[in-house]
Amino acid sequence: MEYLTVNHPPLTPQDLFAIDTVGDSNLSPDGRWIAYVHLSIDRAENCYRSAIWLTDGTTRKQFTAGTHRDSAPRWSPDGRMLAFVSTRNGKPQIYVIPVDGGEARQLTHMENGATSPAWSPDGTRIAFNSSVDAGERAFEESGAIPPEDSDQRKLWKQGRERQREKQTDPRLITRFPYRMGTDFLEDRYPHIYVIGLDEEKPHRITDGDRVWGTPVWAGNEAILTTVNRDPAWLGYEFPTDIVRIPLRKGEIVAPEVLVAAPGTHTHPYPSPDGTWIAYLTSSQVRVSAQNTDIALIPATGGEPRVLTAALDAKILDFKWAADGQSLYFTYGRYGNVGVYRMTLDAHTTQVIGGLRTVTGFDLAAERLAYTVTAPDIPGDLYCANLDGQHERRLTDVNAEFLSTRWLSMPKEVCYTRPDGTQIQGWLMLPPGASEGRPCPLAVEIHGGPHIMWGNAFWHEFQCLAGAGYAVWFCNPRGSDGYGFAFRDAIHGRWGEEDAGDILAGVDELIDRGLADPTRLAITGGSYGGFMTVWIIGHDRRFKAAVSQRGVYNLISFYGMTDIPLFLEDEFEATPWGDADKLWRHSPLAYVEQIQTPLLILHSERDFRVPIGDGEQLYTALKRLGRQVAFVRYPREGHELSRSGEPEHRVDRLLRIIGWFDRYIKS
Repeated sequence: MEYLTVNHPPLTPQDLFAIDTVGDSNLSPDGRWIAYVHLSIDRAENCYRSAIWLTDGTTRKQFTAGTHRDSAPRWSPDGRMLAFVSTRNGKPQIYVIPVDGGEARQLTHMENGATSPAWSPDGTRIAFNSSVDAGERAFEESGAIPPEDSDQRKLWKQGRERQREKQTDPRLITRFPYRMGTDFLEDRYPHIYVIGLDEEKPHRITDGDRVWGTPVWAGNEAILTTVNRDPAWLGYEFPTDIVRIPLRKGEIVAPEVLVAAPGTHTHPYPSPDGTWIAYLTSSQVRVSAQNTDIALIPATGGEPRVLTAALDAKILDFKWAADGQSLYFTYGRYGNVGVYRMTLDAHTTQVIGGLRTVTGFDLAAERLAYTVTAPDIPGDLYCANLDGQHERRLTDVNAEFLSTRWLSMPKEVCYTRPDGTQIQGWLMLPPGASEGRPCPLAVEIHGGPHIMWGNAFWHEFQCLAGAGYAVWFCNPRGSDGYGFAFRDAIHGRWGEEDAGDILAGVDELIDRGLADPTRLAITGGSYGGFMTVWIIGHDRRFKAAVSQRGVYNLISFYGMTDIPLFLEDEFEATPWGDADKLWRHSPLAYVEQIQTPLLILHSERDFRVPIGDGEQLYTALKRLGRQVAFVRYPREGHELSRSGEPEHRVDRLLRIIGWFDRYIKS
């Protein structure tokens, strides 16, 4: 009996260029219009373009256009204007534009760019973030910067660029961490500025070498934000306090600390009536695996009250309802991310559910807008009533293209481990698969380790299925979505229960006659790269493996990564304190046992998992005479698979499929 019929060709790596996504929705104050970002790929230029669109649920219209990136649309309180961030003149700056027509006006001219625009309640000012160092702050305060459109300004910029080049040749490092993403931090820290719509220069309201968070208005005369508690502690998941900064024209006022209890506290938002401040909070113990909760304090200060403790979850995002009597929020559970509502007495109901992942949401008046990804939806916009009723899909940006492609839909496969732990996974079958005929199997392992696979659109999985592989992905112990105990089960024990959970899933598929035990492949990125190499160093069932941006030597990783405290948090060990423990849990320690042909993919500007990890693994395997190849991607960082150069992303997929085919299909 035919299990999967095929009416169209499956997705290929090159189809990435044709897939668009929608995100970052923002509702107008009256709830009528939704502004959102439409992202596409410019194949000819090998880059991304994004524009802001508007929809009222009936009509859709493109609001901005050009060969650049527009993002973060934010409605003014009266609904007459939009602020947004654009790269149309180089570095990201904040622009404002009338909704009823007219040209966008550049509001900020920050030397290092501007992000995170937030309107004041009276609509006369915008707060935003921009990074500056001590010298740049002193220059601002001196008033010596000439006007933006003057010849002096051009000369001043040229001089600043020459000065910056000298500062980095050689580069003096004194801060920690000193690099992030794909860039060096250069002693700059994010600060908060406020600018009036009729003003030429913004006013900085924060000072010092501190990390100031996103601004949120608390009335018209104060800003809520976060700041790192210890100025010297700038490492992984540093503790942050919640502060309120009074606004005084031309002055920098000392912030009032509202929440400084042990732990990390972020995302403060006042209730609509100004009575309460809600925020996200998590413990500073077992940070990476810890729950994140919503807490409340009176706006005047006082003891916090945690609302979501009973959910045993990592809250992702939240917003106040207009009446201030409840909050809407998202979190992951059993492979899905939905929208929930909780009253101030902690009564919770699910508003938006289903086998899908809500990637962002907003609410205004009686309307809820949210963006969704699902196995057959790369990313689209939906709306519903505040109770979740009368849901409508507002965009289908890939309808025409996907109507010409075959998609594999995941089937849930759950199984129980000997200790009673239940593991959830999904199987995607290739086109033409039939019952009773086992398929070659590609195992995909997620990163994190504390994230969650689930019901979302995975282009990589679709490509593997289209190439003839059944694709298996599961949430082993350590994953999000099943509570703190499940997430924390691998604390100091990477490669133990988690590896067993993954391999047990493979055994389950073989026992069910769905996977061919002689044609097994495995891959994963970051922690998934760690686990790929760990497994082939302990198990020889796989005929091909691809490890991507993986951690292979925990001892050297500590000194190279931009998050060394993450390793201390996960293992309670340092290279000088317990090198034996870190080495026992390093895949490189078992390199002599690896017989599986391995392709290593790594980015040359990956500061999260530096390429040195890949170099060590490649050198060892080459010295041992194993089948190994190493691909280095220039200019790329840790996010290559998600937001790297489009041509590199396609190349990566082609190499994974080609490596599997070489050792499995031939």
